[in-house]
Amino acid sequence: MKLLNYTLGYLSIALLAIISVWAVVFYLNLIDEVRDSLDDGLENNKMVIIQKVQKDSTTLARAGFSAHSYAIRQIPERLGLQVKDRYTDTLMYTPSEEDLEPFRMLTTAFIHQGNYYELKVVASTIEEDDLLEGLLYSMIWLYVFILISVVVINNLLLRRIWTPFYRLLDKLKTFRLDRDQSIETTTTRVKEFKELNETVDRLVTQTVNTYHSQKQFIENAAHELQTPLAISLNKLELLAENEDLSDKHLEAIGQVIETLHRLSRLNKSLLLISKIENNQYGEMTKVSINEIVKTLISEYEDFAGIRKVHIHVQENAGLDAFMNKDLAAILLSNLLKNAIIHNIRGGDVQLTLNANSLVISNTGIDVPLKQQKMFRRFQKESNKKSSIGLGLAIAKAIADLYDMDLSYSYYQERHEMKINFKKSR
Repeated sequence: MKLLNYTLGYLSIALLAIISVWAVVFYLNLIDEVRDSLDDGLENNKMVIIQKVQKDSTTLARAGFSAHSYAIRQIPERLGLQVKDRYTDTLMYTPSEEDLEPFRMLTTAFIHQGNYYELKVVASTIEEDDLLEGLLYSMIWLYVFILISVVVINNLLLRRIWTPFYRLLDKLKTFRLDRDQSIETTTTRVKEFKELNETVDRLVTQTVNTYHSQKQFIENAAHELQTPLAISLNKLELLAENEDLSDKHLEAIGQVIETLHRLSRLNKSLLLISKIENNQYGEMTKVSINEIVKTLISEYEDFAGIRKVHIHVQENAGLDAFMNKDLAAILLSNLLKNAIIHNIRGGDVQLTLNANSLVISNTGIDVPLKQQKMFRRFQKESNKKSSIGLGLAIAKAIADLYDMDLSYSYYQERHEMKINFKKSR
């Protein structure tokens, strides 16, 4: 959800709560004002009626709710002394509506010619049900109007205010370290956006400098380490050709040569992982996985033949991927080589190519591998000296670089590695 819409959601809830509270307060104040106004009118009518009775005693005989808005009846002195002005809400039948309608009633007492009389004065009031219904509809329309206004303001005014943020976000989405580019920020008068732009500029500059330093170190390490290793191997191989050496000395030299070869492979693999994680393989093209598989099978055919491992390919569909071609070859090569090395004599490797996935299935040890450790560096499931424990780690790093799903499963005594590729562009 976008930030503006996310804010709008909370604002809508807050507006609903505020308007609801406002409606309740407004209703209570309105009812109170209506009652105060009616009570003032009833008080005034009471005084007029009492004055009228004092002037014309026949008014006592003409009083009654059927014809007037007041009723008078004589009461004992004892009750007359106890009566105080009392305002109450009541319901009275009205012929015009043919139903009970709400009225406000004032009950009081007065003295006329030594007798006590109870006086009830009524005035029609508003129906609270109608008032509540009208207020509810008014509140709903008010909420809808305010919400529409907020949406319009949100999309016209606030979106314009947030333009520097969205432009910066777009720049960050397309930013790549390997392209040696900077982030061009948008000029703004908003303090927070200015600070954000300055912070991003500093962060990008530091990241680019760190990236170049690390890239330079990797390149230097690749050169400085491989050269002495190559020289040492050459000298040892020349030394091994000396006929004066005993078998014991030749065996020791062979062990050193094997160790240096392993060290050379280890160095190349670690440098490769560093380059992958630093995204130094920037060039991406549409790669045919089918063609790479065919090329690798021809390259590993002799190696598999020595180990008596048979390779089978099943092409259900053409499989393409948008990635670096060299990394695609390394990914598939490591998985295929791993399936051959960790196989049994006379076993087989089955490669199945689908529209969006590649499955490499092979025979091997009759127990499943530890999934939580197999993709870690220097994790080996066998004691083979030729393995340096980085093949699957490299494959996982390449898969993660291109958002591919590399998974392992053990089914029907077969080990299965599956790659789900993203659809090519």
